[in-house]
Amino acid sequence: MLQQVMTAPGQIEFREVPVPVPGDGQVLVKILEIGVCGSDIHVYHGTHPFTSYPVTQGHEVSGVIQSLGPGVTGWAVGDKVTIQPQVVCGRCWPCRHGKYNLCEELKVMGFQTTGTASEYFAVDTAKLTRLPEEMSFEEGAMIEPLAVAVHAVRRAGDVSGKNICVLGAGPIGNLVAQTAKGLGARKVMITDISDIRLQKARELGVDVAVNTRTADFNEALVACFGPDKCDVIYDCAGNDTTINQAIRCARKGSTLILVAVFGALAQVDLAVLNDHELDLNTSMMYRSEDYETAIELVRSGRVRLTPLISNRFPFREYLQAYRYIDDHRETTLKVLIDVQR
Repeated sequence: MLQQVMTAPGQIEFREVPVPVPGDGQVLVKILEIGVCGSDIHVYHGTHPFTSYPVTQGHEVSGVIQSLGPGVTGWAVGDKVTIQPQVVCGRCWPCRHGKYNLCEELKVMGFQTTGTASEYFAVDTAKLTRLPEEMSFEEGAMIEPLAVAVHAVRRAGDVSGKNICVLGAGPIGNLVAQTAKGLGARKVMITDISDIRLQKARELGVDVAVNTRTADFNEALVACFGPDKCDVIYDCAGNDTTINQAIRCARKGSTLILVAVFGALAQVDLAVLNDHELDLNTSMMYRSEDYETAIELVRSGRVRLTPLISNRFPFREYLQAYRYIDDHRETTLKVLIDVQR
């Protein structure tokens, strides 16, 4: 079978390797779609702090079960699936208390261990999530980033009836905004400096979209929500400008959730954070229940994934997909790799 390998930043090879044989409790998945995310781009540029080379990528994925290993029950050949890419120890305190997304020895497929960018992939059934028959494989490959959004939104507890602001209208920010609406938020505002991304957010049902290059963020909060502003601000942009916007403009006593990954040491106004008694929280990946909620949000029409797809590339054009993303930063949301094409 064909397997993608990033041998060094910006360099991809395709190798012929044996089709894996599923072991006890494993299945062999025929990989159909893979999504490219921002973390993959960091690996491509050599700026991901926790990835070494060579590495086979691919962690946003969908496919069908091709064969069953010994002892597998509850699954059948032909089942549509996606894969949770965390590899965890099962022994540390977070793992023992159901928080395996925070495993002390956490590895993620495509970064610290082999990813799914192959024609076939053998995986433990514990990492499978069943996809509905009516769901497309393209949508199935986007359940992983939607699960990121679900987990992030839930970090603020029940958002029903709350006013929500999302900073950053990229793929994750868009999905956080859609998820908040889908889980019952009263009103959602999203900000960015790209009119194209903001227009996409409007098309997908976000109530208010604001370009903070031309509008004052604090004034926009008051104009959208009134003098009480919003209950929760999610930072999905991850830079000093956005996190400090959140800290300095949030209603006193409200909640901030950091969703984005900072690529450098942040300069944060902790004095204001303290003085305003803001709850600063964070979000890390997801767990199985987030995948299930993500699938239900799509099934019920409360979150739409397909409009976020900007382009598709055949498997052997993986490198061209990265170049396309670099050349179309402002207009690109989600790029998919068709593995069997």
